Amino acid sequence: MEKLIITVATTGDFATKDHTPYLPTTPQEIADSIYESWQAGAAIAHIHVRDEEGIPTLDLEKYQEVRRLLEEKDCDIIINYTTAGGELNDVTKRFPVVALQPEIASYDAGSFNIGPNVFIHTHEMLEQLAEKMLEHDVKPELEVFDVGMIANALRIAKQGLIKPPFFFQFVLGAQGGIPATPENLMFMKNSIPEGANWSAIGASKDQLMINTMTILLGGHVRVGMEDAVYFNKGELATSNAQFVKRIVELAKTLGREVATPNEAREIIGLKVKATEKV
Repeated sequence: MEKLIITVATTGDFATKDHTPYLPTTPQEIADSIYESWQAGAAIAHIHVRDEEGIPTLDLEKYQEVRRLLEEKDCDIIINYTTAGGELNDVTKRFPVVALQPEIASYDAGSFNIGPNVFIHTHEMLEQLAEKMLEHDVKPELEVFDVGMIANALRIAKQGLIKPPFFFQFVLGAQGGIPATPENLMFMKNSIPEGANWSAIGASKDQLMINTMTILLGGHVRVGMEDAVYFNKGELATSNAQFVKRIVELAKTLGREVATPNEAREIIGLKVKATEKV
């Protein structure tokens, strides 16, 4: 099997300091958590930012501050900005995030219920977001919360707006999305084109189960406090790196080597950087 890409999602939109005091929310906390996770073995950082009150935001200065802090540490982790940031309806508000030119940005491939809200993505909105990513040479992370979103993404790709190699991120177990079961993971894996790269998320209590299956099936994994704040039942994780370290050990046990950021770039079709973590 190819080497395992570990994505760390440190913050997300939903967890708060009330859920766990260990959640990073300021740019400094987020950058420090990403750096620690990179040292532990993460190759991609999926980045959400918060405002001064801890509310999700698309504030460009905060994205730039996180990236600046990581660059100061000579951290070569792949930057993956969310284009959600609490914005559920107006796709144009996500365009400035793409214009910052992260290597990857999230591309939620359809409308869906998420908790009490509805995340809106019409076909026209999906076209517009894909066009903007193509314009700025940003690779879409094709986030799919249900199998129909795979078909949505492939329709946009047929229009020439999403270029292979595709990078799918299966999100299982989110409210309003496909449940996190072994059968559903297999179904989604078998629904993407041959040669496409894929990673998987198991929300909350299903994180480790989905992680383990994904490693065995040859996919890649995402972990972090965006997806789960408990490390074990009743035990809060004290850092995002704690999740990464567990995956590194699990991968070793299951016979998968872990990819460095530059190896991950080669796998998913990004430009390899001149410097590499030693």
